[in-house]
Amino acid sequence: QVQLVESGGGSVQVGGSLRLSCAASGNTRGNYCMGWFRQRPGKEREGVAIIELADNTWYSDSVKGRFTISQDGAKNTLWLQMNNLKPEDTAMYYCATMADYCRGGYCLSAPMACPWNYGQGTQVTVSS
Repeated sequence: QVQLVESGGGSVQVGGSLRLSCAASGNTRGNYCMGWFRQRPGKEREGVAIIELADNTWYSDSVKGRFTISQDGAKNTLWLQMNNLKPEDTAMYYCATMADYCRGGYCLSAPMACPWNYGQGTQVTVSS
């Protein structure tokens, strides 16, 4: 089992930036696909961005061009650089890993259909 600990959340004004980090420990050898998800108040958890071993990336349309996902070579640390933040980005953000490939981005748009292992989350609040 992989343990995931997120950090970097906080409060920021519209147009600001935050960088989320996720530290993975335990059996990380099978972290073929890692990603960031979020859950907004009253909404289901949704995919934000995912990244595969070869650094293939997929983004949700709502964050494309504003957020950047990256990972270190050992696949033990995952980041999410968030720029030009909007009030609708306010959510609990979760790091996740999966012992499978990203399935061409399918597991971004249909997270409930994939065996993601989630961290505890970090809160991001964007105010105007």
